[in-house]
Amino acid sequence: MTETRTREVPPTAKAAGGTRGAKRDAQGTRRLAALLLSPTLLVLALVIGYPVLAGFRESLFTRGETLDADGFVVEGERFTGLDNYTAIFSGDRADAFWNAFGNTSFFTVTTVVLETVIGVAMALIMHQAFRGRALVRASILVPWAIPTAISGLLWKWIFQADGAANAVLRQQILWTADGFPAKMAVVIAEVWKTSPFIGLLVLAGLQMIPRDVYEAARVDGASAFQQFRHITLPLVKPALLVAVLFRMLDALRMFDLPAVLIGVNQKSVETLTMIAWFEASNLRYGSAAAYATILFLYIALIAYLFVKLLGADIIGEARQVKRRARKVTA
Repeated sequence: MTETRTREVPPTAKAAGGTRGAKRDAQGTRRLAALLLSPTLLVLALVIGYPVLAGFRESLFTRGETLDADGFVVEGERFTGLDNYTAIFSGDRADAFWNAFGNTSFFTVTTVVLETVIGVAMALIMHQAFRGRALVRASILVPWAIPTAISGLLWKWIFQADGAANAVLRQQILWTADGFPAKMAVVIAEVWKTSPFIGLLVLAGLQMIPRDVYEAARVDGASAFQQFRHITLPLVKPALLVAVLFRMLDALRMFDLPAVLIGVNQKSVETLTMIAWFEASNLRYGSAAAYATILFLYIALIAYLFVKLLGADIIGEARQVKRRARKVTA
């Protein structure tokens, strides 16, 4: 009679084997993710990383004809270090920079706040079921579809001395001159054009909310305002944050609308992008690159603070998930 013997595997060995298997699976997943993302990362490095590095390098040099210590003419590219940056914050350039910085920040805050309020209202209107809803949606989206230069020319005709704006207000306001009315003209035109963008993204978020949630809230006696505050806003928050972030990044680099509507070299509407363009048009590429680099850092800082303060920390959430997975496999 043959005796069959089986070897019992200790629980610790089973746990160690399971841990090693989980680690191998995690490493394989990471390799696959890196392989799939590598083409995208390569494209981003070429179209974003290289221009940023090239612009920073350009800001450290000065091109053109200069005189050396002996009075001889020196042509070509000359390394100047941080001189282009220090020149921005000294003398007359400092006044121009801080004026453009203030205008850029003012346009960003004012337009984004107004666009958010109006865009959410547009989305709520477009989300309702009524006759002619398709026509209303199409008419609301028309301003966003118009090119910015065409929109600037349209509002320039409205804001001229004998235009429709003064006819409605029955006052003679110099909207397109250099002054505070010019700021208001840019804000009105920008809000009119880009509010539908936020409305469109918020509408997409509203359509993802189940109707049953609102029906249950109405059964519980919730008012329309309570439904909006406790149901609509929390559930539409991801789409709204994305829309606001995109609009902030776009408003921080505003150029074409104030340039067409008011004109360049107007202190009341001059932005950081306009100063960089003016320096480049006068062949001061190093100075223009310095302005562009400062604007890039400003935009990156605003985007980082926006994501961190409003709780949209995707990287932080991914790290928490990773820590939890390690605790489970440990």
